[in-house]
Amino acid sequence: MRISSSQYFNMNVASMSDQQSTLASMYQQISSGKRILTASDDPLGAAQAVQLTLKSGALAQYGTNQTAALSSLQQEDSTLSNVSNVLQSIQTQIVHAGDGSLTDADRTSVANTIQGLRDQLFSLANTTDSDGNYIFSGLKGGTAPFSNNPAGVGATYDGDFGQRTVQISEGRSMQVGDTGVSIFQSVSPMESDPVSTAGSSNSGTATLSPVSVSDTSDKGNASKYTITFAVSQTDGTTTYSIESDPVDSTLPTNVPYTDKADITLGGQKVTIEGAPKDGDTFTVNPAAAENNDIFATLDNIVSALKQQTGTPAAQAALTNALTTAGTKINNTFNNVLAAQTVVGGREQEVQSTQTAMQTSQTQTASDIANLTSIDLVSAISQYELTQNSLQAAQMAFSQIQKMSLFDYIGS
Repeated sequence: MRISSSQYFNMNVASMSDQQSTLASMYQQISSGKRILTASDDPLGAAQAVQLTLKSGALAQYGTNQTAALSSLQQEDSTLSNVSNVLQSIQTQIVHAGDGSLTDADRTSVANTIQGLRDQLFSLANTTDSDGNYIFSGLKGGTAPFSNNPAGVGATYDGDFGQRTVQISEGRSMQVGDTGVSIFQSVSPMESDPVSTAGSSNSGTATLSPVSVSDTSDKGNASKYTITFAVSQTDGTTTYSIESDPVDSTLPTNVPYTDKADITLGGQKVTIEGAPKDGDTFTVNPAAAENNDIFATLDNIVSALKQQTGTPAAQAALTNALTTAGTKINNTFNNVLAAQTVVGGREQEVQSTQTAMQTSQTQTASDIANLTSIDLVSAISQYELTQNSLQAAQMAFSQIQKMSLFDYIGS
């Protein structure tokens, strides 16, 4: 087979051009440290790299979400801890207010202290995060969750009941906030005591003890009970009758009253001490059936502590108010502790997810590097080998070009 000079020339030029193109590509790889610069370099590897890059981006976003979620949960945890401290201070003041040696002026001082603590609690309920959003407003972050009731007792919830959530991994969204109602106007069903209350129109000196639960499984504990006293106009004997909601026809009526005797109500009991007047009433309700607005509870006890106690009936009214307030405040305290436990569990879950996600991010980054990066030592060695081959081809082509018949004839 004969090869013309033009064919030989074109073949060598094409070969050297390919080698130069290969050197240019290898130089780009070495300078960038990347094996795959375009999809044509390795179509399969490029597709895999795209998938891994998308995964890495998603993991990075989840990491950002986890940081935001943890920050929100830590702030709520800290706020709830402060709320617990304030409630404990209030409980201490309630116990102090029950000291029989206090004067009306002393109790007014206690009332003012509780009012100050109530204001602290109100401020905590309206806590904002670093972006100025209220943490207990549900999805209405720009609206303060609580405003004082214009009537002067309690607070109005102005937020909504939505739950703020953040997606912290592919299949897990985390709740990162609680509504103000669930914290400050609700009670924990498992950690709350029934509430005993004296009728507002009572005129006797009878006082009601806190409720003692002896059988938590008794279905009667879910009923609302009303104890009504009657005093005979003929002989002055005192009796009481018990009614319930829902109605229980087996409850006793016209039972002779004995001072300091226990009164059984389902699986629970209360003790009434003192002399009730005709028509005096006392109620025992499940905690969930009560008005559990902690701000209303505090407003009521502040008002009660500022009343004069110059008569036995007034002293009994104050004792009953302290009993009711003490139970409600304790129920709210337990509710806050329960919420704090839940928030702490969420924090731990986010932190565990962060740890797992960091491991996944590291592995994904390693996979991308293994797929797209080059071995510099091997690449530089290959580059030099290809460069030497090109130089050898150029020298050979230059020498062969001189092998022409006309060169010999001319010589």
